[in-house]
Amino acid sequence: MIDNENTTILITGGAGFIGSNLCEYFIGKNYKVVCLDNFATGHRHNLSAFIDHKNFTLIEGDIRNLEDCKKAVDGASYVLHQSALGSVPRSINDPITSNDVNVSGFLNMLVAARDAKVKRFVYAASSSTYGDSKGLPKVEDVIGKPLSPYAITKYVNELYANIFSSSYGLETIGLRYFNVFGRKQDPNGAYAAVIPKFVMQLMNNESPVINGDGNFSRDFTYIDNVIQMNERAMTTQNPEAVNTVYNTAYGDRNTLNDLVGYLKEYLSDYDAKIANIEVVYGPNRAGDIPHSLASIDKAKELLGYDPQFSIKEGLKEAVGWYWENLKN
Repeated sequence: MIDNENTTILITGGAGFIGSNLCEYFIGKNYKVVCLDNFATGHRHNLSAFIDHKNFTLIEGDIRNLEDCKKAVDGASYVLHQSALGSVPRSINDPITSNDVNVSGFLNMLVAARDAKVKRFVYAASSSTYGDSKGLPKVEDVIGKPLSPYAITKYVNELYANIFSSSYGLETIGLRYFNVFGRKQDPNGAYAAVIPKFVMQLMNNESPVINGDGNFSRDFTYIDNVIQMNERAMTTQNPEAVNTVYNTAYGDRNTLNDLVGYLKEYLSDYDAKIANIEVVYGPNRAGDIPHSLASIDKAKELLGYDPQFSIKEGLKEAVGWYWENLKN
């Protein structure tokens, strides 16, 4: 068993969407939490609820700087590595920066974690690793060729983690996130994720723009399911459960048309006009896979993963948060 009060967790990218939710959760569990972030995509307001908490430490730094990584990991028992430059389109527009952050930065963190003798390194992997594989649902040991620079970087993370496990004995677990959504996810910017972007457009009585005909499908995964997976991965005592990767998802899929329909339904409880907003359809997006659905059998078997939030339950929670916090 872990002694929470005397255990330090380093959460890289802790000011981001997933990272800040992890920070808040583990502070609530009486862990000491260190956040490393350079605020390139994270936000200080994501830390406001716990910035002054006695168990929270913020280190402003960049994973591309090895010394920053070493400083952040000093004294940590566990690393939850969330830092990355996400977004397929961003990586297509600027592959060099995506590689610098997602590969070189990742390697820096592995080296720092190895040298600090952390107990376990849990990292954000990606469903983009499945690339052009056609089979559904996606199972962890069957992948295709990557379809974007971003996907390449996330696959390289898995390869490096595997080498650090076999060569240096560093325990690693990769979590292949599938379209995570929920509170604190940024709706602004050119590379905003689809759910917060659609929510903001609908709240502003604007038509959401769907890339393609809306029949592409995704395994949309609520943030609380992802928090559970990180906790299970960090705390598992099952020796067969480490040094591998897991799908982190709900295990169901919905089309983008389904998604907009749910959002309009739930948001119309706050503003009845939203129910009648029309959808606009645009061209398909480069690098997008048509369909994504995860098998979560491996996580259930080895980690005891038990996701509590379906897309509908998660969207109801998320819509309420966005309406309360971001409605003008």
